Amino acid sequence: MSERKTLGNSDIEITSLGVGAWAMGGAGWAFSWGEQDDQDSIAAIHAAFDAGMNWIDTAAVYGLGHSEEVVGRAIRNITEEPYVFTKCERRWDAQGKIFSSLKAESVRKECEASLRRLGVDVIDLYQIHWPSPEDDIEEGWTQMARLKQEGKVRWIGVSNFNVNQMKRAMAIAPITSLQPPYSLLTRTSEEEILPFARENNIGVIVYSPMRAGLLTGKMTRERALHLSPDDWRSRDPDFQEPRLSRNLKLVEVLRNIGDRHGRTPGEVALAWTLNNPAVTGAIVGLRRPDQVHGIQGALTFRLTSEEIAEIEARFW
Repeated sequence: MSERKTLGNSDIEITSLGVGAWAMGGAGWAFSWGEQDDQDSIAAIHAAFDAGMNWIDTAAVYGLGHSEEVVGRAIRNITEEPYVFTKCERRWDAQGKIFSSLKAESVRKECEASLRRLGVDVIDLYQIHWPSPEDDIEEGWTQMARLKQEGKVRWIGVSNFNVNQMKRAMAIAPITSLQPPYSLLTRTSEEEILPFARENNIGVIVYSPMRAGLLTGKMTRERALHLSPDDWRSRDPDFQEPRLSRNLKLVEVLRNIGDRHGRTPGEVALAWTLNNPAVTGAIVGLRRPDQVHGIQGALTFRLTSEEIAEIEARFW
């Protein structure tokens, strides 16, 4: 059985890995991963839960509501219902153009729409997706706290907030969780943000721990340089030269360590993020059920201090 940790100040105990449903939003919106088959998404969710994961993270904006609908379909007939986390603040107009809002009325409308799409009576963790517009953080967080008091959501958290923004929210109501990007290639949160979360009992669920698939061991140079124009990663510098060659060398370091344990490079990359004492769990984006096999070992696999040092020394 995989280890479970309490998420911040909540009563939620989560497995070290959870399902990320970003790509399950499908194509046709600004931050799409390209075409996606809904049946593959549902099968991937079921495979992840069968492997021992007990939570899923999505957002209203993923697929402009579609990801939440797919998640709702996937969990409808599951005996042991997983924890469902979603987010607000990213809105879209009739033309699909995305905009930000943290106005109280907007946050409430988003919550009610998410409840309908997910087909649940209460959202386990409701998060502000981005601190934008920054001037409205207090208004948005006050409404989040109100939704919690009313029982529409169990716990409230933030995503992509810096320390000062978290302090502003904490002056109004406690923060249960923070969701920052964190991986071997994305480490800006290490200096201030992760230590602050740990000191203040704010749970941390990191996103893109395998850097959007780059650290899985399945991303080749050829594939990275020929991603579909519909895939947002085709515009990401980490998937282009000169960074790409450096990043793929790191994957080989992860592969060498993984080979000693019968683990994939992706499982080593996940174990590296989970080694940080501030991190409660890591989100793993899935598109197909077979992908679960390449990451599920990280539910229990942990790196030694010597292996952590090896990764640092050989790459940086």
